[in-house]
Amino acid sequence: MDLTTNYLGLSLRSPLVPSASPLSEKIDNVRAMEQAGAAAVVLHSLFEEQIETAAPEFRVDPKTYLENIAQAKRAVGIPIIGSLNCTTLGGWISYARRITEAGADALELNIYRIPTRPEVTGSTIENIYVETVRSIRAATKIPLAVKLSPYFSSFAHMAISLDDLNVDGLVLFNRFYQPDIDLEKMEVTPNFTLSTPADMRLPLHWIGILYGKLRASVAATSGIYQAQDVIKLVMAGADVTMLCSALMRHGITHIQRIEMDMMAWLEQHGRRSLQDVKGVMSQQNCPDPSAFERAQYVRGLSSYTSLFPMRR
Repeated sequence: MDLTTNYLGLSLRSPLVPSASPLSEKIDNVRAMEQAGAAAVVLHSLFEEQIETAAPEFRVDPKTYLENIAQAKRAVGIPIIGSLNCTTLGGWISYARRITEAGADALELNIYRIPTRPEVTGSTIENIYVETVRSIRAATKIPLAVKLSPYFSSFAHMAISLDDLNVDGLVLFNRFYQPDIDLEKMEVTPNFTLSTPADMRLPLHWIGILYGKLRASVAATSGIYQAQDVIKLVMAGADVTMLCSALMRHGITHIQRIEMDMMAWLEQHGRRSLQDVKGVMSQQNCPDPSAFERAQYVRGLSSYTSLFPMRR
């Protein structure tokens, strides 16, 4: 059964790619990912705040990250993708170049901005994204993927704007972690939660809309736990599906289970390759394109009320 796909110009044995997470900080885990069937690995992110912080317990030496790239390249035969999150344009350009020099096969730009000043307009934020990516694209020649949040007034326009900059891929979507409040300590506290299968529907929605409209590859991330999730996302138009929470919950060997179940599904449905179903349920190709638009909202509400009729 042929599960091959292409992502960022890289030929991959399957669409199963572990995304950036603490799991890939250890080279032994990267080896285990390859042995379980991972087609590529996105290394944990290098954060500019961790390089510049004055707190020793949070400080990260960028040399360690760069050495991890080189070690991972020596340890496995699959592509190694760096992940970078910076706060300054100089940081983006400098560390993108250093990651390139360290031997990464590609680089994922983990752009994480939360605008909090009311006077900053949406167009200003979009321009910051575009100019940041434009500068990094000019500074490095390895394939670039941009990991985005869905919080744009016109996400399709944002995707096309980045595609026009000749980025090689878009990753949908970054999850912003919202804080919580400790009622006893009266403190705002971090609240890290793993994704759930329901989170997969947002990338599925937008990948289905964008399929056929972009030159760049598209990766799906968030809420991907089983083979059915992968197949649905490929049907919507995804080139790869990235795994994080599923591996943290079920272990790295879960990659192998997903791959086996994918092959079983394809064989059961008479398909010889994953490419046979690529994009067949995108907005461009599905029998009811309006399912991706406002009409589906009304249908969803109607189906809910029919299942749970109101009592008089």
